[in-house]
Amino acid sequence: MSSSNVKEYMHKMGLAARTAACFVAQADTATKNRALQAMADSLRQQMAQVLAANAEDVANARANGLDAAAVDRLTLTEKTVNGMADGLLQIAQLPDPVGEISDMSYRPSGIQVGKMRVPLGVIGIIYESRPNVTADAAGLCLKSGNAVILRGGSEAIHSNQAIAACVHAGLKAAGLPETAVQVVATTDRAAVGELITLKEFVDVIVPRGGKSLIARISAEASVPVIKHLDGICHVYIDDEADLDKAIRIADNAKTHRYGVCNAMETLLVAEGIAERVLPPLCKIYLDKGVELRGDAAACAIVPQMSAATEEDWRTEYLAPILSVRVVSGLDAAMQHIAAYGSQHTESIVTESHSKAMRFLREVDSSSVMVNASTRFADGFEYGLGAEIGISTDKIHARGPVGLHGLTSQKFIVLGNGHVRG
Repeated sequence: MSSSNVKEYMHKMGLAARTAACFVAQADTATKNRALQAMADSLRQQMAQVLAANAEDVANARANGLDAAAVDRLTLTEKTVNGMADGLLQIAQLPDPVGEISDMSYRPSGIQVGKMRVPLGVIGIIYESRPNVTADAAGLCLKSGNAVILRGGSEAIHSNQAIAACVHAGLKAAGLPETAVQVVATTDRAAVGELITLKEFVDVIVPRGGKSLIARISAEASVPVIKHLDGICHVYIDDEADLDKAIRIADNAKTHRYGVCNAMETLLVAEGIAERVLPPLCKIYLDKGVELRGDAAACAIVPQMSAATEEDWRTEYLAPILSVRVVSGLDAAMQHIAAYGSQHTESIVTESHSKAMRFLREVDSSSVMVNASTRFADGFEYGLGAEIGISTDKIHARGPVGLHGLTSQKFIVLGNGHVRG
């Protein structure tokens, strides 16, 4: 497709999305929920077709040398397709934020002033590898009253089209325009450049993918972006931690899944507990094939570790590699997180209430946890329904972005012939 054709194609897609957004914004809750139910039904009914399309993508990805972590993110199973369907049903069960009125109060003039929650309009989502995003994003954008343009990675083109067919079946069944959810059909990278500058039609861009993709979009977009660049997540094991909790949490935070943004990448351990917790914990890691890179103190306790470099503290591995640092205590741990973290997710393991509260107050990340694995930083686990992404920004939406993060608020005023004197 030539550059002029790509530009025309994306312009038409944007116009169709803007038109569809008007219909979706006016749709009542029952209609949107019928569409979500029908999408879920279609995914289950078309399971074989979706898995066949995904198998084609996975085979092509392996033939093209895609790394193991990316192939893992790309691969669908019956369980994950059923998970997509379940996610759509969970979204249907959530309260509809559109039209929600809050903070109504009388002013001295006699008028009532409050806020009403409204859709953002048209959302553009750019993502790599994960075809489940197609269903998750469609469901969240629909329920929040938005139209969406989805541009998945070229490696998942067949999977995304098969899932989109199920989404369109659900929209059609509920009498909503199929153009409320559009998947970019071209793999031409120029389509991304057009989408992120389509200010006339697109209200916000949500990139989901590697650091290089998100950095490029953040730099080049003229449409507002909701983003996070890295998931350099930390678990700090305090000297007042319960040993069993600490081992269980730190193991899960790293090894539950490696190629995800909420996996722990750096383990911080208070020096007062390091000699008790590191040997049994690192044995678990080594038995699972995790490469360990530690500072001098950590290497002295666990000789199988290699020496960590300065760059290790700044690295999101997305792989079975873990950096380990022994720190003097809570203050040193928080200083390390402030210096090297990406404001994604951090957890403290401690039995001290005062330390836990300090950690919650003082650590500046989008999710901060006490005695829990960082793997819980997820829209589904937070009860938001399937998330559209995680934002480490501080304006509009922060943390897992669910329904409320895909809406805004406008002021509303109720009067009875009031005029300003």
